[in-house]
Amino acid sequence: MLAPMKYAAPATVEEARALLAADGGARVFAGATDLIPQIRAGRPEPSMMIDLKRIDRLSGIARAGSTWTIGAATPTADIVAHAGFAAEFPGLAEASGLIGSDQIQNRCTWGGNLVNASPAADTPPALIVNDAKAVIASAGGERTVAAAEVATGPGATCLGADEIIVEFTLASPPPRTADAYLRLIPRTEMDIAVVGAAARVTLAPDGAVTAAAVALGAVAPTVVRVPDAEAALIGGPLTDDALEAVAQAASAACRPIDDKRGTVAYRRRVAGVLARRAVAIAADRAAADQRGASS
Repeated sequence: MLAPMKYAAPATVEEARALLAADGGARVFAGATDLIPQIRAGRPEPSMMIDLKRIDRLSGIARAGSTWTIGAATPTADIVAHAGFAAEFPGLAEASGLIGSDQIQNRCTWGGNLVNASPAADTPPALIVNDAKAVIASAGGERTVAAAEVATGPGATCLGADEIIVEFTLASPPPRTADAYLRLIPRTEMDIAVVGAAARVTLAPDGAVTAAAVALGAVAPTVVRVPDAEAALIGGPLTDDALEAVAQAASAACRPIDDKRGTVAYRRRVAGVLARRAVAIAADRAAADQRGASS
């Protein structure tokens, strides 16, 4: 007979790490919106489930100066509802509000969405274009890595067996900067992306693009940055030719698979369309951004 699965609810990061280090079969969770369905689908049960929701540091949204800190176990519903954060990162807030249903968003978290390492996850592309950093608790204390470096493949991450993500940090965007996130799904809700596209754009006062980031989800084993699309934007105005170059570069950057939700050719085409639209939306928002405008 299998031993019954244990449950623990540590109050500190150190206690959570100690539990992980002592039991190689333990798993941490915050919302469990991925873990429970995986177990029900037949994956082996962990020997212990470690609930992170009672660790105060892992929940909450705070801003100190120009730095935002988001607890890794903060429900995405709280992030979407935070007016100050959504005003500075509308695309990231949009991506956070697309995960599952309203009920799921009251449980799911950035930490779980990232370490589940699904190629089709919604928040990683938006985190990456905004240069988010993950603070990871480890045996040596804490280390900070770019969100882009956390997932190393489907279901695989850079985290050690006894490491957990504690929080995320993001710098407030400079003036005339904005982001956007779009995805295509087969149904109207409760589905995962066939393709996801995130973009962030910074505009000069004359409308020229001075900085850009474009990232795609669900088109490769991990999120794909599209440097050729970014290069096509920087240094000039957002023309139709520039947007077409973005679309072509995004399609070319894809390494998708055929599955029941889409073919390789379809995903490549959709990636170009969504990248172009996400860039245009981000640029429109950046143009309307009044932060730093002269009085």
